[in-house]
Amino acid sequence: MGTVTLGVSIAVPEPYGSLLQERRASFGDPAAHGIPTHVTLLPPTEVDAALLPAVETHLAQVASSGRSFPMRLSGTGTFRPLSPVVFVQVVEGAAACAWLQKRVRDTSGPLVRELQFPYHPHVTVAHGISEEGMDRAYEELSEYEAEWACAGFALYEQGADGVWRKLREYAFGGGAAGVVPAQNSPVDQPAAPSLRS
Repeated sequence: MGTVTLGVSIAVPEPYGSLLQERRASFGDPAAHGIPTHVTLLPPTEVDAALLPAVETHLAQVASSGRSFPMRLSGTGTFRPLSPVVFVQVVEGAAACAWLQKRVRDTSGPLVRELQFPYHPHVTVAHGISEEGMDRAYEELSEYEAEWACAGFALYEQGADGVWRKLREYAFGGGAAGVVPAQNSPVDQPAAPSLRS
């Protein structure tokens, strides 16, 4: 059956998501249009395809114990020089994101993995591009603000074309689907976040 590359993230809703995606493209990031704007809960993780039902059950359990929480973005930050990333900061909701990502990677579940860097919730707006492009992203979005109520998260799979596609949504408290905000995407299929950064 092979393996699949999965990720879990919180989508940034409209109008914020498309605006930040367009800005990311304007800074010269070629991956921008295949990566709707998001906050990572699980970075790209290779999983045996046969484990997908167990993954979905596990994530449903994580979501059932969660509650809606406020998310607020404000200003920029960077992981340079450790990693070539500029991001918009999560200034409210970070603790809830940290709790969620820990539950997603819990040792009792099928998505156990170590992280390359300590978890730091953020919204990537430039990754692996020129220093000039990253400097522009850092400066031009330094006063950026957005806020919304986060009511759930979603599971995504990376296709052979490098585009992430949503497989399933998970509402907190076992609520109805449709909690992951839509984002505009120029690709044929709904694209999902790159969970690489």
